[in-house]
Amino acid sequence: MKVTDFNYDLPEELIAQVPIKQRDESRLLVVDRNTGEYEDKIFHDIIDYLEPGDCLVRNNTKVIPARLYGQKDTGAKVEFVLLKQIEGDIWEAMVRPGNKLHEGAKVSFGDGLLNAEILGTLEDGTRKVKFTYQGIFNEILDQIGLMPLPPYIHESLKEKDRYNTVYAQWKGSAAAPTAGLHFTPELLKKIEEKGIDIANVTLHVGIGTFRPVKEENLEDHHMHTEHYYIKQEDCDKINKAKQSGHRVICVGTTSCRTIETIADPETGLVKPTEGDTGIYIYPGYKFKCMDALITNFHLPESTLLMLVSAFSDREKILNAYKHAVDEKYRFFSFGDAMFIH
Repeated sequence: MKVTDFNYDLPEELIAQVPIKQRDESRLLVVDRNTGEYEDKIFHDIIDYLEPGDCLVRNNTKVIPARLYGQKDTGAKVEFVLLKQIEGDIWEAMVRPGNKLHEGAKVSFGDGLLNAEILGTLEDGTRKVKFTYQGIFNEILDQIGLMPLPPYIHESLKEKDRYNTVYAQWKGSAAAPTAGLHFTPELLKKIEEKGIDIANVTLHVGIGTFRPVKEENLEDHHMHTEHYYIKQEDCDKINKAKQSGHRVICVGTTSCRTIETIADPETGLVKPTEGDTGIYIYPGYKFKCMDALITNFHLPESTLLMLVSAFSDREKILNAYKHAVDEKYRFFSFGDAMFIH
């Protein structure tokens, strides 16, 4: 298949620039994955589509304020986006301007609260960076860092916590698992009271999630890797749903990619695991564990649009997207949601 098979027309004004005031009042397009039929709902209506015995799988990673503005010892202004912690105070970072930041270059952030030295350049042009500081690294980041919003968002974020889910727990992401942004504590409580289990996975989302597919044939694309882990208690909830004939419903493509990485090909069951996944899901993929998906609307020609097309059908998904455009749904990270079941 060609990457261009996953293109669609999107007016720029439909790209949500700010989060909606009340998280669970975003719109929800409910799509039958087999027939392609759809319904227009509000996100808090999701509870009507969940049944006792189902298991909702969510990603409890937390986005760190990973965008840093600083200056070299020469006075030149630079920008870092922290991608992942390699070990200790050594991180992988995207840097700008790249031609000014070679091995040995030194950078200062926040009037010297945080200092960095470039240790080397990695394969994809990112840098290996070592930080030095006095105090606690995450507290300094909270003080001087900004949320690493996607490149299509041009408005500044007034409240940092709106680019995190209400259940975000483990720091490490450079981008939010955005399907989870629609949930409120009250809605999650109602879901649990209805008899739906909630299981957590942790997958630290990288900026690679926004990287365009540059190859003409989608099979030639090389996926970035992201670190994940899942605990025994959460595996038990997922396996209980599978074994009792109920559904495993993923909140977002990151939860989907995690459980599809670790699920047994024969049974769909999962076990506690930690590792890195570069799983690439596109049409033709056979799902092992996931039975339904809550997700946002994704960029044209993106690997995430390919994933949802693999779960349903390319034409049915693009037809649903056309309806969403016609009805002026809000798109991407701060936009509206879909439930594909």
